[in-house]
Amino acid sequence: MKYALIGYGRMGRAIEAAAEVRGHACVAVVDPTVNRKGVHRTVDAVRWRGVAVAFEFTRPAAAREHVIALLSRGVAVVCGTTGWDASDRELRRAVSASKVGAVIAPNFSIGMCLFGTAVAEASRRFRAAGGYDPWIAEWHHRAKADAPSGTALRLATLVGGDVPIAAVRAGHEPGRHLVGFDGLNDAVTFEHVARGRGGFAMGAVLAAEWVQGRRGVHGFDEVVKDLTRGARRRGGTR
Repeated sequence: MKYALIGYGRMGRAIEAAAEVRGHACVAVVDPTVNRKGVHRTVDAVRWRGVAVAFEFTRPAAAREHVIALLSRGVAVVCGTTGWDASDRELRRAVSASKVGAVIAPNFSIGMCLFGTAVAEASRRFRAAGGYDPWIAEWHHRAKADAPSGTALRLATLVGGDVPIAAVRAGHEPGRHLVGFDGLNDAVTFEHVARGRGGFAMGAVLAAEWVQGRRGVHGFDEVVKDLTRGARRRGGTR
């Protein structure tokens, strides 16, 4: 599979390493902040013929335009940029008009996806029991642009209701999320700790493989659902 990297920061390089393990070939890199031969400044400078998928991991202000531009060129997209609205009208039009698909998610960790499933079930049971207040806390490295993280916001949706979120931006933490349920007589916490970017990168590559032959916008939970039941890739609109 031939792919392009839109954004060549730490995540972009981690995806490049993971994709090499899976036997895929990087044919283009776009990043205006990287001054290196062969790295393009804009998506318009790339010859997209033959490129099956592009990984978009940049900044919130640029992600929407990148996704629309790629879909209009017939290039499938895996986008992990958070802090932007992926449901606006122009993007929906681009998705409807395109013959390829996109996987857009705040987190491409298989472990985090399964963690979210466990948290959703736990929340359902704690709310049924009554007397427990949910809360979320998350830590990321100081360079992360958005706070709270897209993952924390996604977890809040899974928990349901008005959930307070505490966000810390310091040091070099790749990602740690806590979900708690606090009661009068006891408290329960669920924790997910990322040990590095490798898990996110491999999940993104698996999503890129999965989206081939599909149309529309998908979440990473759909990818993991197929992976965990051993389903092989299937074509067609989903």
